[in-house]
Amino acid sequence: MALNLDAIKAKLNQLNKSDEKKNNLWKPESGKTRVRIVPYVHRKDNPFLELYFHYDIGKKSMLSPITFGNADPIVEFAEKLKKTGDKDEWLMGRKIEPKMRTYVPVIVRGKESEGVKFWGFGKQIYTELLSIISDPDYGDITDLMNGRDIDVEFTPAEGGGFPKTAIRVKPNTQPATEDKSVAEKIMNQPEITDIFPEPSYDELEKALAEWMNPENADSDVSDDEEETTSAPAAPAKTSKPVAGKVDDVASAFNDLFN
Repeated sequence: MALNLDAIKAKLNQLNKSDEKKNNLWKPESGKTRVRIVPYVHRKDNPFLELYFHYDIGKKSMLSPITFGNADPIVEFAEKLKKTGDKDEWLMGRKIEPKMRTYVPVIVRGKESEGVKFWGFGKQIYTELLSIISDPDYGDITDLMNGRDIDVEFTPAEGGGFPKTAIRVKPNTQPATEDKSVAEKIMNQPEITDIFPEPSYDELEKALAEWMNPENADSDVSDDEEETTSAPAAPAKTSKPVAGKVDDVASAFNDLFN
């Protein structure tokens, strides 16, 4: 029997996309890692990307179109379940509602040459970062020239518990990079929808129908991390970048963001 070349090519394409997605995402490793949040060039006024995912429908997590204000048949079905007056159906409606996870573009210290990656976290880390930015003693920690690095400390799950993530914003300000090639990678970062494409209405209807048969599988993105945060270090005096070395970088950033 002849090989189905179209099926093989489709599988290869799927594997390549999976590898590309993995390369564009960053997850904390055990211990401490230093990162720098950078602006999201495709929406320069806010780097925090609030995405809504279906984790309990289908064989993998799926981005909900409500992220972009579009119709989602699973959300519509969940709303109908919650309006029946039946407690079990209300609970089922809540279960299949999409859950928010926030992503930000970062560069990982020591791996800047790899370019921008997207770090995803839950409500607690998100709240902590926003509270730091709203503190006038810190200000915009994502600023390319005068922002601040963040130490992310990850503790794997032990004894049946949840993994824990803690953050600590560094006191000194500094440029995101002094390397023009890294600056170019920051400015040429991928769009979040390249990593998490928005499924069509029909695709979500099909996934819902298959789930109701039922066919439920584990998601490929987990939102069950317990996140703990530590108080940020007291802000120190602003450290000035070395003159000359960062002129080209600053000029490139100014051209794009100003």
